[in-house]
Amino acid sequence: MPPHIPVQGKLLYAQSGGVTAVINATAAGVIETARAHGVQVYAARHGIVGALREELVDTSKESETAIAALRHTPGGAFGSCRYKLKSLQDDRSQYTRLIDVCQAHNIRWFLYNGGNDSADTALKLSQMGETLGYDLRCIGVPKTVDNDLVMTDCCPGFGSVAKYTALSTLEVGLDVASMAETSTRVFIMEVMGRNSGWIAAAAGLAGHGPDDAPHIILFPERTFNKDAFLAKVKATVERVGWCVVVSSEGIRNAAGQLLSDNGSRDAFGHAQLGGVAPMLAALIKKELGYKYHWALPDYLQRAARHTASRVDVEQAYAVGKAAVNYALDEMNAVMPVIVRDSDTPYRWKITPAPLKAIANHEKKVPEDFISADGFGITEAARRYLRPLIADEAPPPYSADGLPQYVQLRHVRVPAKLPAFTP
Repeated sequence: MPPHIPVQGKLLYAQSGGVTAVINATAAGVIETARAHGVQVYAARHGIVGALREELVDTSKESETAIAALRHTPGGAFGSCRYKLKSLQDDRSQYTRLIDVCQAHNIRWFLYNGGNDSADTALKLSQMGETLGYDLRCIGVPKTVDNDLVMTDCCPGFGSVAKYTALSTLEVGLDVASMAETSTRVFIMEVMGRNSGWIAAAAGLAGHGPDDAPHIILFPERTFNKDAFLAKVKATVERVGWCVVVSSEGIRNAAGQLLSDNGSRDAFGHAQLGGVAPMLAALIKKELGYKYHWALPDYLQRAARHTASRVDVEQAYAVGKAAVNYALDEMNAVMPVIVRDSDTPYRWKITPAPLKAIANHEKKVPEDFISADGFGITEAARRYLRPLIADEAPPPYSADGLPQYVQLRHVRVPAKLPAFTP
């Protein structure tokens, strides 16, 4: 049975924050589900910034084939942004502008696809709609490679970056082992993770014994201890002949300072990170004298659709589909979250959770997922992580050997309001 639709109107979808290999699968779930219910979908160009500027795309101008191809296309098809709205108390004008845009285009449902800050924005916008007496249903749609949203077992986007990280660790381990006798002894890979070490933890799936890569994982959840780290590197090289280190970008020293904080800030006021790997490499060279190499996958780890997890793709599509159904069923200020029913076999379902319980909260790697010495993962972590990287969902390839990714037409909706600069 299709959900009850209380009013006739349009649905606005927007993408936010760092994109993932599967965020477009969520977009496909949103658009295809809305079309099945006869609801027209507009998409904001570059997230909430586009909504404020009234830069909207009419997705009905895109073919069914193009929308279906979003399921295997990385990046953010409609453009994303890093832009944090101020509180309602500090700047009400941005929220009233969003309501004005929605009224001008008869938008009755707003779906914001992002992480923690996006959940907060959707919650505040729902509150403003109620304050101004405008019937607008706001749904947060989960997405983040950091896997740090609460209330959900995992976040769409994480399974694929976890798979990429585990694969890269496995493969580079074989490379370093081949060269260690006369060349590189230590390899360091820096992965994303400002406050939580989920991505770094996923690297642990590459190894099954103490001599397998990764030999050392550095978590933001644990204080970085220089002496303990160097001792572990030295002992590993002396025992195995080489050492692979995977570090989160957000590791901190005993004073709580980020090792890679260069003093700059992003649009959310967060420290601009990046640079832990070369710092660790320089430390190892100075103190131990080992030859090293380091790598910073950066955008590569979240853009790698060719190695996406099938489970991740399915979950990304499912939360988009559920978000539309929740909106049309008159729910407001909720998010579709993933609930795990069992590890083996892996079973999961989608249920709604209130945005107020999600916004401004953060899920970190549990203590029982980190080994006693602080440098590895436990069997509990493996039970949690294994299903999330399961199976493959390769994109279709063309005759030239490259994936066939889609680029949308982005037909703009004519503006009806005066220009607005966020």
